[in-house]
Amino acid sequence: MAKLTPVEVRSFHDQTVDEGQLHVRGIKMDTTHFAGCPQSFVSPLKALSTCLAFVGQGLGDDLDGCAEIIHCHTWYAHFSGILAKILYNIPMVITVHSLEPLRPWKRDQLGHGYDLSCWIEKTALEMADAIIAVSRSTRDDILRLFDVEPTRVVVIPNGIDTEEYHPVHEPETLAQLGIDPDRPFVLFVGRITRQKGLYYLLQAIPRLDPKLQVVLCAGDADTLSMQREIEEIVQELQAQRSGIVWIPKMLPRSATIALYSHATIFCCPSIYEPFGIINLEAMACGTPVVGSATGGICEVVVEGETGLLVDPHLSPAPPHDPVAPAKFERGLADAINRLANDPELLQRMGQAGRERVERHYSWRSIAQQTYDLYRRLRPQRS
Repeated sequence: MAKLTPVEVRSFHDQTVDEGQLHVRGIKMDTTHFAGCPQSFVSPLKALSTCLAFVGQGLGDDLDGCAEIIHCHTWYAHFSGILAKILYNIPMVITVHSLEPLRPWKRDQLGHGYDLSCWIEKTALEMADAIIAVSRSTRDDILRLFDVEPTRVVVIPNGIDTEEYHPVHEPETLAQLGIDPDRPFVLFVGRITRQKGLYYLLQAIPRLDPKLQVVLCAGDADTLSMQREIEEIVQELQAQRSGIVWIPKMLPRSATIALYSHATIFCCPSIYEPFGIINLEAMACGTPVVGSATGGICEVVVEGETGLLVDPHLSPAPPHDPVAPAKFERGLADAINRLANDPELLQRMGQAGRERVERHYSWRSIAQQTYDLYRRLRPQRS
């Protein structure tokens, strides 16, 4: 984006960048003044405080020379967009990566803070000048759940740096993480949260071909009880079979790229996934995907061409868990086994996945689409 126009990013935590037209300013809020409130409220209140600081720093030298567009990502930042739109009279753009009404399990994490996040999201979306949905299914959800004019909702997918994400050969990285580089493995990368469907993959493991290792790069659990539950399941599985490797932490990007590149299959068993950029990352590294046939995954992964999709048959009411979880788990195992035992299909899908990412999901193309949207909105300021 900074190759097309000056960009200033205001972000959470300590970040400072000045490179040409790109400027990043991070704010790390002191949470000691929240010491008297319930712990579940700290995260949403910290987000609101940070948003106040974003706008309190000003958006330019004066009202005439300030930013022309404010663009928000996720409800954490939406309050700053609301304030900037009102105070500075500039158009607000929101990219929707997920929607609070479709993640009701967050109430376990935030309590009534979840009601606050839902209110902020609804308020921001319904007053936004433009909304970017990362997939067609996300656009459908926005129009179904909010009072928004369809003409204001456009689809622009997430992208990926295809120069950074590409196949690499680093067997030593695997060995350092406790993975046998000479054995094939299935890879999961994601947070420990209900929406990512890790539980269903774990239940599918006993049905997987014994020659397959299973590498679970999973951390950052939503709740302590969820962390403990997953720990117990993984320990029980490790006692039953060899080759189950759990990496319960965030890895450097270079190590994650090595995992993607060496994996035989990448598995994305999510039950809610508006886009699923992890699938792009795997495909860019030449790895076929076995994923849930839900949300944006169906638009990223081409069934039979870049991977295999398994219908989770989700319940119509939140939290949209699989109606028949055992059937979904068997479907995941069958699809993984089918690919693992067909080397020619693995190679063909891996190559097709890389080509698809290069053709449709480069950041250059997506930045241009976003900039064109900005230009259409710019005359709205009065």
